Amino acid sequence: MTAPHWLGIAEAAQAFAARTLSPVELLTSLLQRIEKLDPVLHAFIRLDADAAMAAARTAEQEIAAGRVRGPLHGVPIGVKDIIDTSDMPTGLGFAPYAGRRPVWDAACVALCREAGAIILGKTVTTEFAYFSPGKSRNPHNLAYTPGGSSSGSAAAVADGMVPAAFGSQTAGSLTRPAAYCGIIGYKASHGEFSLSGLRPLAESFDSMGILTRYVADAALMRAVLLRQDAATTRAPRTLRLGFCRSFDWHRMEDAAKDATGSALASLRDAGARIEDIELPPAFAQMNELHRTVMAFEVARNYTFERVFHRANLSATFLALCQTGMETPHSTYVAALNQIASCRTAFAQLFAGYDAWLAPSALGEAPLASDGTGDPVMSRMWTALQGPSVSLPIGRGPRLPIALQLVGPPRSDDQLLSAALWLEPHLARA
Repeated sequence: MTAPHWLGIAEAAQAFAARTLSPVELLTSLLQRIEKLDPVLHAFIRLDADAAMAAARTAEQEIAAGRVRGPLHGVPIGVKDIIDTSDMPTGLGFAPYAGRRPVWDAACVALCREAGAIILGKTVTTEFAYFSPGKSRNPHNLAYTPGGSSSGSAAAVADGMVPAAFGSQTAGSLTRPAAYCGIIGYKASHGEFSLSGLRPLAESFDSMGILTRYVADAALMRAVLLRQDAATTRAPRTLRLGFCRSFDWHRMEDAAKDATGSALASLRDAGARIEDIELPPAFAQMNELHRTVMAFEVARNYTFERVFHRANLSATFLALCQTGMETPHSTYVAALNQIASCRTAFAQLFAGYDAWLAPSALGEAPLASDGTGDPVMSRMWTALQGPSVSLPIGRGPRLPIALQLVGPPRSDDQLLSAALWLEPHLARA
């Protein structure tokens, strides 16, 4: 029998309904896992075990009385520490704000509570969800990073501490942690989910995301946030896929290239039609355009911190702000216009495909001492504002390797449907 802490959301809900598992039993298993492993993994910045247990007991009583509030009833989830919670501080990965106490829930948290979820704790993030590393480690090897900025969420899900957790992405902050930790990472289309209750980093790109161990659970969480039926997401019978190496394939690690080749062969054997995609030259500047827009917006969004908390900011974050302050508004607007033009072209190129495949990262996670990894394989797709779903495709010499599905804005359901089809045909990490 699968240990309770390894159950996904849908599996846990089925066990609750069958009365073979209770919310209290599931939470107890998760808390025991956290007590054993989090002292070295550092996935959580704060827990409220007592409040979670009280909520689990209430959920158990409600199930016994036939009152199930929604598809997440009695299921614990983790929340990235840039997302406001009314019952726990939200520190934004920034020491001066460690005790910051909102009096409201972010929209995503409120919707999950309405659907019956239990907020187990806040997961470690990098400073303001940028690159300065937090203390989390990769559960596959503690010497390596879990990625950033959704580091704690990815580590917690990958190591069986919670079945799902919220993340966010402005460059590669969800896709990269999912890839490095060998789990599912769904980044929604820009604007798909409400960002109420999230501190903006760069509003042109900020997107909510969900980390799970199974694609179906990511689809279920999305349905909760949209207040729709998760059953609308179903795997198609056949797939037409594009494979886009993008402009940084030459930087990919050999193990990642090999794993990608094996994954594509497996998908073709399973019946998928996969065609190589070559992007027009205009897309070659997308990563630099993303950097320009991101720096400009971050510098202005964090003027207060730059002026009044300068001594507490990392050199990395200060450098980003400095770049943004030196960027003329005309350059920023020109970059936005070029990105918009590429977005239109992307939608036209994508027509007729179910999804495109692309690398999630350059390869395996780097050592924690070397930072959170390079988001280069995600910057372009994030700038294009469409959804992405990172899927593990196996392991390199040490750690997991992944591919991501990408598409134009508002193709989320289509992409998750394709991911459901691909999942059983790909190697787990």
